[in-house]
Order: sequence, then structure tokens, then C-alpha cells
Amino acid sequence: MVITGFLGDTFAASRLLKFSTDSLFVPIAHSHRIFTHVRGPNGFICNTMMRAHVRRNRPEQALLVYTLMRDGDVAADTYTYPILLQSCSQRLAEVEGRLIHGQVIKVGFDSDVYVGNTLINMYAVCGCLEEAAKVFDEMPERDLVSWSALVSCYEQNERYDEALRKFKEMVVDGVLVDEVVLITVLSACTHLVVAMTGQLIHALAIKAGIELYINLQNALIHMYSICGELVAAEKLFSSGCTLDLISWNSMISGYLRCGEVEKARSLFDSMPQRDTVSWSVLISGYAQRDRFADALALFQDMQLEGIQPDETVLVSVISACTHLSALDQGAWIHAYIRKKQMKVNVILGTTLIDMYMKFGSVPNAMEVFRAMEEKGVSTWNALILGLAMNGFVKESLATFSEMKECNIVPNEITFLAVLGACRHMGLVEEGRRHFDAMSRKHGIEPTIKHYGCMVDLLGRAGKLTEAEELIANMPVPPDVSTWGALLGACKKHGDNVMGERVGRKLVDLQPEHDGFHVLLSNIYASKGSWDNVHEIRGMMRQHGVIKTPGCSMIEVKGTIHEFLAGDKTHPQSEDIEKMLDDMAKKLKMEGYAPDTREVLLDIDEEDKETTLFRHSEKIAIAFGLLTIDAPTPIRIMKNLRICNDCHMAAKLISRAYDREIVVRDRHRFHHFKQGSCSCLDYW
Repeated sequence: MVITGFLGDTFAASRLLKFSTDSLFVPIAHSHRIFTHVRGPNGFICNTMMRAHVRRNRPEQALLVYTLMRDGDVAADTYTYPILLQSCSQRLAEVEGRLIHGQVIKVGFDSDVYVGNTLINMYAVCGCLEEAAKVFDEMPERDLVSWSALVSCYEQNERYDEALRKFKEMVVDGVLVDEVVLITVLSACTHLVVAMTGQLIHALAIKAGIELYINLQNALIHMYSICGELVAAEKLFSSGCTLDLISWNSMISGYLRCGEVEKARSLFDSMPQRDTVSWSVLISGYAQRDRFADALALFQDMQLEGIQPDETVLVSVISACTHLSALDQGAWIHAYIRKKQMKVNVILGTTLIDMYMKFGSVPNAMEVFRAMEEKGVSTWNALILGLAMNGFVKESLATFSEMKECNIVPNEITFLAVLGACRHMGLVEEGRRHFDAMSRKHGIEPTIKHYGCMVDLLGRAGKLTEAEELIANMPVPPDVSTWGALLGACKKHGDNVMGERVGRKLVDLQPEHDGFHVLLSNIYASKGSWDNVHEIRGMMRQHGVIKTPGCSMIEVKGTIHEFLAGDKTHPQSEDIEKMLDDMAKKLKMEGYAPDTREVLLDIDEEDKETTLFRHSEKIAIAFGLLTIDAPTPIRIMKNLRICNDCHMAAKLISRAYDREIVVRDRHRFHHFKQGSCSCLDYW
């Protein structure tokens, strides 16, 4: 065509360009080269080139073609502006979209339905709902696409009530519905959890004769499942003629949402084929239902099947590792992410930081944080809280300052982490300063949790009267946790009078809580009031309250070992007993004397010493010394607060055996090294 000169013929050139742009195997650059060789391109040729750029996700190039078009005095038509508006939608270019809207009005194309529909869509995508609605209201003529665009507009911007209201107007106006608009409206019903409205839409689909369309069926299954109408969802699923993967995944998700975990697993096992979403839905479901071991087992099956996990799967599995105290498996997953060169986004990175911090592995958590390209407020929160929990209070507060310097706006959780840092080291004045700054500087009103932190901070520091006054003057009613913090402080500082008063209040408020009964019982025992001790224990029996046994977990070569106080059920219990004896000898050489005040029972001192030396964390340490080679730290997770005696023993053991011991109790981490602890004996 170049040689013969036909490229100069407008009609011939337009056909060549149309063929070139429609053929996906032809590079867009080649089509653009053809366009630049056309002498005097008309509107059709310019529109063809602009449309090609938009289709190939090069929206900015479409605007350049429009500029050339205007410079060449080529008249735009009703096809030109919709293409330009689509390019603005792709780039979220609201300002340019408004300018093009002005051009549309100027040339009188604002009455065209096609132009109006693309204007609604452009404003909707850019989040300008009022402008989209105004365009719709001013349209002299509307079609199904107009209505559909405005329903989509409200639904995508999470204004679901307005989406349903507009849909009702559409039905009243007698506009025929199609699959697209019904799917959009069903999404709104799902988010609002309005099954009755969803049923009416289902009836409309049947009336329109489109109820068997697969995408619509999937939307209905999902809606019924989310709304808890499992019978209706099952009926649709069972009667579906052409089910696809989305149908199966929606049904599995519905079962999990309604707590039918076994039905979900059964359906998963019977699937003719599975995709990443299928695995992700079930693994996440297991994790959300606290079935962490099942989540890990299913993830291993997924690996054997050769399915590459997505971010959702990895987040769920890392969370499962955290709950199961399975550091080795969590670290393996992190290594897997690095090996596959997967992008660590905000959610995945924050979950990794949280996992490492909860295992006391601060350097690894810091490594993840530094490597993240994008950090959200949740990422900073995880780091601030994790550093505080691990005894790095100075670093935690410095991170908070750095966060503000990076213009990251703190939220309620940030201040819980900051107050927690102050609480862990008894920084009363600094805690007060941050607490006051919440509302004064940042406009965040303290919640009951923030007041609870302050009560705990004051109580731990021995300011019991001030803590009780803060409770009395709180703008919100104190909860059980806040009173519990004060009770624990009374026990720590030996204020038996206040402790008895607060303890009685708590036992009355929550008679089924074992911890409050035990604390009150211990306060009475420390006073030698054995009649009151027996009374409290009688109340526990009367209410069926069972004291939570001390439990310590330790991971060795990927296997979790669990020990209770006085435990002798472990297969290696004989070796553990020998190691406990060896520990006892070395501790005596280190000057250890058992703190028998921790055993508040009416028994003789020798029995108290024996009981103390069979606490679960001491047994776990003994097992760790047997099975974990130096210099690997011995990491132990304890379900209760570590007692004074075990704390002292762990410090001395770390020096006697030259081992690092990390214990995470219910409140914080204790890093024992060479006879000292990261908490500086304040916990």
C-alpha cells in the first residue's frame, strides 16, 4: 500500500488500520506507525487509533491522538468522547474527565445516551457519585446501560442502600433487567445481608428467563450463603446444570461462613478440579475457626499438589504458625516467599512481622519491615507493639516518633501499642503524655482499652489509689479487664485491703472467670486467711469454675511439645527428670533459693519447693536443654503469666548453661541471657 500509494487513500488506510488494531498479534506500535503515515486522517481513523490505545491499556496515548486530531481540525463525533472518557476512567483522571465533559456540553453531545453512559461510568470510577447522579438525572433519554452504570456506581462506592433504591426506581419505570444489573444488585444485597430483597431479585431473574445464567447463579449462591440461607444456596448448587469453579468455591465459602466446616471439607474433597481460590477459601476458613493444625495440614497438601499459594493463603498459614507456636514452619514459609520472589505487600508483611515478634525473633521482624516497599499504619503498629512486648521499649517509642516523621497518621491501635510500651517499663509520665496527646493533638478519643492500659500502667508502678480514681472518673463504664488489671496490681504490691475489695467485686461481676477467683484466693492465702481461701474455692466448685492449668509449649524440629505443671507423660520424661535434677544442682551453685510465696497452699515448705520445681516452663526448659543445640535459643510459649520463682530460675539457668532462653507469657516476652532478663524484672 505504501508502494502503490493506496496508503494515501483515506478509506483504504482506515481499513488497514482497523485490521491492524483489531489483530492482537500486531504490536500497537506498528499500528501507530501506520496511523502516522496517513495523510489527512479523518474522525473514523483517529477514533480507531484512540480506541486501540485504550484497549491495549495505553490511555495516555489516546489523549495525545485527540490533541493531534484537534490540531488538524478533525471534527470529533459521538464515538470520540466516549473513548476519551474511557481513557480518563482507566487513569482515574477526574480533572481531565471534567474538561472533556465541558467539551461534550460545548459541542452539544450531552444529550447522546452513549456519551452520557460513559460520563456516568467515568465519574463513578473516580468516586464522584454526586456528579454521576447529576449526569443521569439530566439525561433526556436513558437505556438499560444508563441505569446499570448508576447502580454499579453506588455499589462500587459501598453505598448499597442507594443502589437498591435506584434499582427499585428502574423496575418501577418498566426498564427490562439483564444479567449484569441483577448481579450488581445482588452484590448490594450480599453486603447489606438482606436475604428477602435477594429473593425478590431471584424471582425477577426467573421472570426474565435468565436464572440459569452461570454468573447469575453464582451471585445467588454467594448471596444466599452470606445471608445464612444455606438451604436455598444448596438447592441452587444441586440443581445447577453448568457449575463452574466459582460455583463450588462460593458454596464452600458459604458453608464455612455458617460454621459448617465438615460440609465445606467434604465438598472440597469432591471437587472435579480446584484452583488457588478453592485452597485459599478452605485454609482461611480453618484459620478463622481456630483450626490451625488443619490449616497447616491442608497447606502441605496444597504444596504436594504443586499449587502456588496466593497472599490470602500465606497470611492464613502464617497466622496458624503464630497460634501454634510453630516458628520453624513460619520461617520456612518466609523462605518460600523469598525463593519465589513474591511481592510482600502490606498485609503479608505485617503478618510476618507479627509472627516473628510473637516468637521473640526481633531481628527477623526488623528485616521484614526494612525490606517492605510499602508500609501501612498496621505495619508500624505491629512493629511498635512487638518491640514493646520484647522489652525494646526505647526502640518502640523511637519507632512511634519515626512513624509520625514519615507522615503516617496514628490510630487507636497505635496508641494502645505506645501505652503498652510505657506499661512494660513503668514509664508513668511518658504514658500520661501520650494518653493526653491522643485527643488533644490527634483527635482520637480514648476507648475503654486505652483507659485499661493507663490503669495497668499506674497499678504496676504502685500508684494504686490513682489507678482506682481513674476508674471512678472514666467517661465510660469500666469493664472487667480494667478491674482485673487493678486486682493484679494489688496482688503484686501487697495491698490486700484494696485487693480484697476489688476481687470481691470481680467475682460477683464474672463468677465464671477462673483468674479472678485464683487472684483473690492468693490474696487471702498471703494473709493466712485459710477460711476465706476455702470459701473462694467452694464458690469455684459451686459455679463449675476450673482453674486453667499452667501450660508451656516448645517447638523442636517442627514438632510442638506441650507440658503441664508436674507433667510426666512425655515419652522422654525420664531424661527430662534427670535434666531437672541437674538444673537443681546448678541452680543451688548459682545461689538459687525457691520463692515459696508463689505456692500459696497450706502445705510444708519442702512440698512447696518440689511443686515449684515442676512448673511447666521449667519442664519445657529442661526439654529444650536436652533437644536444642546451642547457640539456637530455647523458645517457650506460656499460657499464663510467668511466676517470680520461674523468672528467677530462668535467669540463673541462662547463665549456668550459657544459653539464651526466650519465654513468651500471657503479657510479654522475657529474653534471658547471662543471668539477666530483657524485662529488667518489671512485668
